[in-house]
Amino acid sequence: MKSSDVLVYLNEMYQADWNAINDVIHRRAPLSATPEQIEAFAASLPTRYVTLGDPDYPQSLSQGYKPPWVLYYQGNLDLIKDIDRAATFVGARKCGDYGRKMARELAEGVAKQGVAVVSGLAAGIDSECLKAALPYGKAVAVLGNGLNKFYPSANEELQKEIARTGLLLSEYPFECPPTAQHFPLRNRILAALGKVTIVIEAQEHSGTMITTAFAAALGRDIGAVPFRADEESSCNGLIREGAALVEKPEDVLDIMGYNAWLRGGLFR
Repeated sequence: MKSSDVLVYLNEMYQADWNAINDVIHRRAPLSATPEQIEAFAASLPTRYVTLGDPDYPQSLSQGYKPPWVLYYQGNLDLIKDIDRAATFVGARKCGDYGRKMARELAEGVAKQGVAVVSGLAAGIDSECLKAALPYGKAVAVLGNGLNKFYPSANEELQKEIARTGLLLSEYPFECPPTAQHFPLRNRILAALGKVTIVIEAQEHSGTMITTAFAAALGRDIGAVPFRADEESSCNGLIREGAALVEKPEDVLDIMGYNAWLRGGLFR
């Protein structure tokens, strides 16, 4: 019986509850199914997956906080194999025209240069970034629900298109519905996958700031798009505390060291 079969069996049984699975593994608790049943169950799953310890499991994620035991995916897993070619973009669901414009310009600019754009699939900044990266095959969406669920429902077509041309990821079983506690946990995955986390519009005590905290704990670089002084945003505060000022795609590429590679001809 393969360890990957056991992990996906436990992940389904405990609905991706990291602590519960960890407890079973470390106690070496007996399983409620035979090896043959576990193997058959793993083979019957309707989507592809990688488990912690597999060769294809992204190294950037394995080094993060509570790396998912299982990653279910649809699309091109190669997009997250090299952290040097991935940037995480986060921001507010309820964003203004300026935030939307900057999200599109930044995401499209880096995607053109071969950088994967990693984000959630929430309304607002997340969606704008992913839409901008779609034409270049560089959109990577991390969900807080199973891959067979669409949340928000307005993003159903976007989610389907990302599965076709980019990459959809989730630690939650295929039919698992979205719940409030899933999304803060999902943010640790967003923070781990990108070499840099770019904040485009954010309020204090938001999911965006949770992602930023995870990124900082991992030693990732953080960039922020500035806002007017009289507008409510955490971006200026992040810049004041040491985040890089981001005004154009080249700023993101510079933070990543990507422009130096481009000048050296490595990606021409």
